[in-house]
Amino acid sequence: MDKTQTVKTEVDALLKKLVDTYTLEVTEEAGAFHVVIKTEEAPTIIGRHGETIRAMQKMLEVILYKTLKESVHVLINVNDYREKQQERLEYMAGQYADKVMESRQPESVFHLSSFERRIIHQYITTNYPDLASYSVGEGRDRKLMVDLKEHAPVEATGEESKPEEPAV
Repeated sequence: MDKTQTVKTEVDALLKKLVDTYTLEVTEEAGAFHVVIKTEEAPTIIGRHGETIRAMQKMLEVILYKTLKESVHVLINVNDYREKQQERLEYMAGQYADKVMESRQPESVFHLSSFERRIIHQYITTNYPDLASYSVGEGRDRKLMVDLKEHAPVEATGEESKPEEPAV
């Protein structure tokens, strides 16, 4: 059995325990398996703030590692949840960016997954050249900061620090 079929079999076995009706499509792209699920019972799979879908991805990665004897990356999307999540996060990033531009003060965003932080980092970098975003803290206390580039730590701006010119 090929890897895609193995992934589909394992996802199907897990879904049968969670919901009654669904359609399932599995594709491989750039070394990751994209699992697209369509169901009327989406909230059961997505969970509160995406907690269940993230847990399901992790469980599938462990199951597939044991089955295939290699690391496998899985991205689950239920009823276009990922696209809607990205739109929501980009809107939120724009709101924070506008606030920072107006107040000239940094803004903190708490309780984001690494995936969500990455989407906001990318959005800020692409759309706001005068701003920087960076993460601070560890574990559950990790937060994303949106700040003016001139106030951000050097590693957050992507620019190398230049030595000062000697006085003549």
